Amino acid sequence: SLVWGAKPGMLFRKNRDSSLHPLNLSWVFGYNSSLAVHSLMDGEDRVLLYVSSHIVVIHDILGNKQYHLQGHTNVISCLCVSEDKRWVATADKGPDALIIVWDSYSGVPVRTIFESHPEDGVCAIAISQDAKYLVTISAGTVQKVCVWRWTWPTEKPVCSTELQPEFGHQDYVIFNPQNPHEFVSNSKTQVIFYLWVRQSQLWDENTTWLLSPQTFKCLVGQFSQSVFHFNNSQALTGTSAGKLVVWNMDNPRTLPEELPARPHGVTATKVVSMQKESLTVLKVLDSCVVTGDVKGQVKFYDGQLRLLTICSHDKVGPIQSISFSTILRHPPSAFPNKSQPFLTSPSDSSNSVSLTLNRNFILSTSDATMFHVATDRTNFERITEEAKKAVNAIACHPQEPYVAAGSHCGLLKVWDYKKTQYLVSRIFTEAGIQCLSYDPEGYLLAAGFTDGSVYILDAISLQSICDKFKFSQGPVTHISFSHDSKYLATADENHSVTVYKRVLQNGSRCWEHLAGLDSHYKPIRSILFGVHLDSNEPRLLSLGEDRQLVEYDLNSSIKDHLVVTHRDRLEQAAVPLCLAWYPQLGTESFFLTANTCYKMKLYNTTTKMCRRTLLGPTYGSPLKKIQILPRTSSADPQQHYLVYITKDKVGLQILPVDGNPHKSSAFICHPDGASDFAISHDGRYIFTAGGKERTFMKWKVNLHALDAAAFLGGEDLIPFYNLLNGGREGEFFRELEDYFYYVQLCRQGINTMENRQVSTHIPLEEIPSVMRAIGFYPSEEEIEEMINEVKFSKYADTGEEVTKINLDDFIRLYINHRPALGLSMKAIQRAFQVLGYDNEKGDKVIDTGDFLSLLQCRGEQMTEDELAECLITLLGRRPGEGGSEPNTCDPTGAAALTEEEIPAEITAEVFVADILGLPIAK
Repeated sequence: SLVWGAKPGMLFRKNRDSSLHPLNLSWVFGYNSSLAVHSLMDGEDRVLLYVSSHIVVIHDILGNKQYHLQGHTNVISCLCVSEDKRWVATADKGPDALIIVWDSYSGVPVRTIFESHPEDGVCAIAISQDAKYLVTISAGTVQKVCVWRWTWPTEKPVCSTELQPEFGHQDYVIFNPQNPHEFVSNSKTQVIFYLWVRQSQLWDENTTWLLSPQTFKCLVGQFSQSVFHFNNSQALTGTSAGKLVVWNMDNPRTLPEELPARPHGVTATKVVSMQKESLTVLKVLDSCVVTGDVKGQVKFYDGQLRLLTICSHDKVGPIQSISFSTILRHPPSAFPNKSQPFLTSPSDSSNSVSLTLNRNFILSTSDATMFHVATDRTNFERITEEAKKAVNAIACHPQEPYVAAGSHCGLLKVWDYKKTQYLVSRIFTEAGIQCLSYDPEGYLLAAGFTDGSVYILDAISLQSICDKFKFSQGPVTHISFSHDSKYLATADENHSVTVYKRVLQNGSRCWEHLAGLDSHYKPIRSILFGVHLDSNEPRLLSLGEDRQLVEYDLNSSIKDHLVVTHRDRLEQAAVPLCLAWYPQLGTESFFLTANTCYKMKLYNTTTKMCRRTLLGPTYGSPLKKIQILPRTSSADPQQHYLVYITKDKVGLQILPVDGNPHKSSAFICHPDGASDFAISHDGRYIFTAGGKERTFMKWKVNLHALDAAAFLGGEDLIPFYNLLNGGREGEFFRELEDYFYYVQLCRQGINTMENRQVSTHIPLEEIPSVMRAIGFYPSEEEIEEMINEVKFSKYADTGEEVTKINLDDFIRLYINHRPALGLSMKAIQRAFQVLGYDNEKGDKVIDTGDFLSLLQCRGEQMTEDELAECLITLLGRRPGEGGSEPNTCDPTGAAALTEEEIPAEITAEVFVADILGLPIAK
């Protein structure tokens, strides 16, 4: 098998170019600096294992290669590595949390544990010295501790226990290397020792220690990490006050046949003051105790806690983890030379310490920097320095294989993404970078900052070409150049659009502020430059959550006066989230939007009329940003693709958009939220920014795989039939056919004796009645959009209007316009939350009088006669219930029926079940 035949180093010899997915993760930039970094290879090799978001990265530093272990759908919260560095265990928090054990030699997940801690996921994990057992601690308020024999095919732990909140949040755990039945965990304030002997019995020992000056007779600070001493009779805990708490074991830590009457006692015998600085890392290695602290110092002590040697460097920040190589190099005759800047030797060495110091080690710091330390040379090499805060900004060069990423810590970094080589960086100390954009010529890089400032930089050197601008009162959220590089536009969190213009001064190009405008009253989702159809002049649009599309007249705008040419409301109920120019696939020009209801809409670029409404990708959250994929030189010139991101996924969509779900594919990129994406100039790579995950990722595009998936999904109406309840052969489809032909009977007269003219079409004006008959209840505006969509579908090509629709086109229309997620009781309850009030029982209700008034005065207003007819139809006696049918034209009768049938206070449940007569899903 792949696992049995795996050897160290074979991982990077695999051919990974033959993937069958439309998007393949190619490289991960940045990592989670709050988790440990592990050194996998020994000697001079530098193969590191670390976590980036939900990915485990095995990185060959010298070979400039990465291998990705993918399996988690949530951000990985903890990891551990076995003593021989072969087995890696990872766990996450969130819905459907997983524990996965990986073989680091082959990259194969050898064991996945589902529903280990289904409520909250895992916050701490450790693996025993013999690599047979895992211990996990859940992340909930009431924490659960479980021991797993991961080599057994069972989903149940060997044993478990619960920890009450008064123990503090336990966030660190480690096994006793000499006894896999014993482990210790700690929170900031308490240390717990555990002993387990047989299945279903896990004891937390009677010496659960609370951190307090009264307990230890001195100020000890907060606990950081705990370890078992190599003498197997003591344990140690590091603190934020630079002290070590020494715990003594009362009895030898041997495995008894049965649990003793009481667990072994553990007592805190002394508190040793090691230094003033906080201890962040504590390890036991061979016959040494190793500590790391907030000042970047690594100190080695003997078993009596006497200082042996110090490794330090002025460039190292607070240490997060230390990982030693396992193979000892040829031992030197003594410690490294004292002249080395990072190594001092205050006391004499022992042979075991000398052997320990012969191991190279990897340092990782909490400020996202890794160092490789060679203890026999003067080398203290920085491996990488990554973003310390959220990465929200990313942009690709329009001509070269460069990608720029900006962080809230002020770090701007440029990479050559084909060679995956770092090129240049710059740190801005005043504020964080929020957005980036290259100009179309590739000479400039514009950056928007969290303090509202805008920098225009040289694209190569990253030096400013002019003074910074600061005309935004809030963080700059969007930034973009016009196609001719004459204008630069920004949007900020204060709902303002600001435009800068390139001018000539003293024969040289420079930039000046043109004008700004508070264009929207809700957050701006997109700013978009284009080109006027009748000229080569730039065109600027902005789209906001206020549903307004605003177009600006740049030619007529003057200093401090930005001219608006049009304001158009695009949506009635949904909120538009993103905007892009649609490729010219026909005679008519469109721009494309996506909204919160999972719909994509095509609008005529001139009239702003909605021309088509289409079902968009439904992958858990609406589309946040869309962009047309640039065509590669080998691509079909008639084929176009759309790139998009949702809350946590990146995806591709085949154009033209038609509602076919098989034309779209998406992959989890950033579980904690994707903030932005950029596309390489040749369309071969997509880069996604992970926001607070502090990472960004490079995805390789494989269009053939997406085309194959669309082909396998079926042609013509087959994909749409599958979206109907029951499919082509189901009852719903037969009912739809019946309604379709019943409309023709009604049009010809039910009682006519003339020959029937059976047709495959119905008039457009009958679309609303058939839609309502099959359970879709569109608003009047939606009805108008549906009818216009069909009526003008051929107008641009033939100049003629369509007056009828066939069954196939009706099915497409229904699939694309109906609610993507069906009728939602939650949506109605939210409406009652907004419009209603709390009654005596605490229920959200609407007064009946207010209810009738709202229907007649707000939104698409109903007349009194229309309201009366609807209520009598809904509440009156229905045919077959006895008596005569109600008079649907008598408002007086409607009022009387309202008083009888509708309570004085209406809840959401009463409205749905009693008034509308719809079932409420349990």
